[in-house]
Amino acid sequence: MSSDDDFKCGYVAIIGRPNVGKSTLLNHILGVKLSITSRKPQTTRHQILGIKTSAHSQSIYVDTPGMHSGGKKAINRYMNKAASSVIFDVDVVLFVVQALVWTEEDQMVLDKLKQIETPVILVVNKVDTIKEKETLLPFLQELSNKFNFKSVMPVSAEKGNNVKQLEDSLIELLPVNPPYYDEDDFTDRSSRFLVAELIREKLVRELGDELPYQSTVEIETFKEEEKLIRINAAILVETKGQKAIIIGSKGGRLKSIGTKARKEMEKLLGQKVFLQLWVKVKAGWSDDEAALRSLGYTNDD
Repeated sequence: MSSDDDFKCGYVAIIGRPNVGKSTLLNHILGVKLSITSRKPQTTRHQILGIKTSAHSQSIYVDTPGMHSGGKKAINRYMNKAASSVIFDVDVVLFVVQALVWTEEDQMVLDKLKQIETPVILVVNKVDTIKEKETLLPFLQELSNKFNFKSVMPVSAEKGNNVKQLEDSLIELLPVNPPYYDEDDFTDRSSRFLVAELIREKLVRELGDELPYQSTVEIETFKEEEKLIRINAAILVETKGQKAIIIGSKGGRLKSIGTKARKEMEKLLGQKVFLQLWVKVKAGWSDDEAALRSLGYTNDD
């Protein structure tokens, strides 16, 4: 690392509406799978801290749930608050949108950004999906006129196009500070949290549109033995019908979810994992403030 005189360190919020690629962008920057991803909107439900340290800088990224309109339940309020509160406490904001798409929810996010003086970089993601490249420039110009962005960066988080240039741009905006975290740290989240998120990702990917929105994962035990980590986890749903969907015919779906999650856990933790997974009915959890707190959904930070 460089001397404290020129070392840069600060917090970077990644915000935007659901499904624009915020978590994919963070994972590419970190070079490790920290935030879970899927094509289903609102996959990310928590603020997740990702830490990238180099010789001259430490960027502390806050991946946030997609800001959305509509949902009236406590969990929707929690997710929107988790996303909007962070912009007041960071040094740089990355506002991620999808190339050639501008929605009411994008505008809602932009209206929030008008309340702050923090520098904002507009990240136009998924440019690799554009067939007619000449349509991109007018779109970038149109968005540039909406707000005084520090810069406008077209990227592909999936392919990694222009992501290094984006990192360089945001590091320029970070304050001079010593590092807040050890150089080997890549998140402030516990292993329990990360394995719960991996199970939830496999659940989302396995069920797609059939997935009950009112489902979450609770790690009941996490025991580290000499050569093995034993994990007992419960998928919580709100009705018996939802439970049957997740278990699948002869337990096939649940087994597939568990097998895929276990393999990723072993990669993440660098150790053999014994995973026991089952489904429990906990009626009304997604609209119960106390239940949400007990499951780790809290905006108290």
